[in-house]
Amino acid sequence: MAGLSLDHPYVFAFGMLGNLISFMVYLAPLPTFYRVYRRKSTEGFQSVPYVVALFSAMLWIYYAFVKTNMFLLITINTFGCFVETVYIIMFLHYAPRKAKIYTLKLMLFFNVILFGSIVLLTMLLTKGENRATLLGWICVAFAVSVFAAPLSIIKLVIQTKSVEFMPFYLSFFLTLSAVSWFGYGLLSKDIYVAIPNVLGFLFGMTQMVLYMVYKNCKKVSEEKVISDTIAVVVVPDHEIIKEKEVEIPSHEGDHEQNKGTAVTNDEENAITKNTTVAA
Repeated sequence: MAGLSLDHPYVFAFGMLGNLISFMVYLAPLPTFYRVYRRKSTEGFQSVPYVVALFSAMLWIYYAFVKTNMFLLITINTFGCFVETVYIIMFLHYAPRKAKIYTLKLMLFFNVILFGSIVLLTMLLTKGENRATLLGWICVAFAVSVFAAPLSIIKLVIQTKSVEFMPFYLSFFLTLSAVSWFGYGLLSKDIYVAIPNVLGFLFGMTQMVLYMVYKNCKKVSEEKVISDTIAVVVVPDHEIIKEKEVEIPSHEGDHEQNKGTAVTNDEENAITKNTTVAA
């Protein structure tokens, strides 16, 4: 296999480094699920990142088998499939009924219908090198969309001037992962592995620069009371709970209405660790 040949020592080195770093990235959500296990509740965490990560790993495994000689892609993404499946099973066990149904619908769409359609269409409509090319561009498109996800985090950091929603070490390891897989794709002349990781590197570097700029700024998750405006933001782990303006009933005899912000349960959105390996 080319990835393991002594004729390509740098390809093997970058591939092994990518496997090692991606292994740690896949294990990054362990503290989150340990918390879920201890509290016997998903506490508003969402299953979307884990379902998407599972779909991504399945897609890259399929690509690796079609392309052939991509052993190092198969190893890490097989591990990813296993880990993400465990996460999803734990989520389904502790999640409320509504969240369970939503998660099952997501899995049906991504991991059954969409993945099955990709396999069926590429098998029926393409052959040989054309199949690998079409599948490669599908992988690139999906990986780019996943790597674009940190844009919302970057926007939040700039708006709040706080990095409490953006763990530095996760950004650091994701950047290293992107560098490793870019090197692997470049040296193995696989543009479909190299291209999305350029974007991953740029977003990772942006996040780390923002961390250095705002790391000493005051956190914004604490309750702040300013005159007659109450801002409450609760952020367990990496959850963001958006604010919604509501009226606070005025006391008898008051001539002005006081306004404040309150948190609604339906607006809870969890920022979970991005464990998708785009390689």
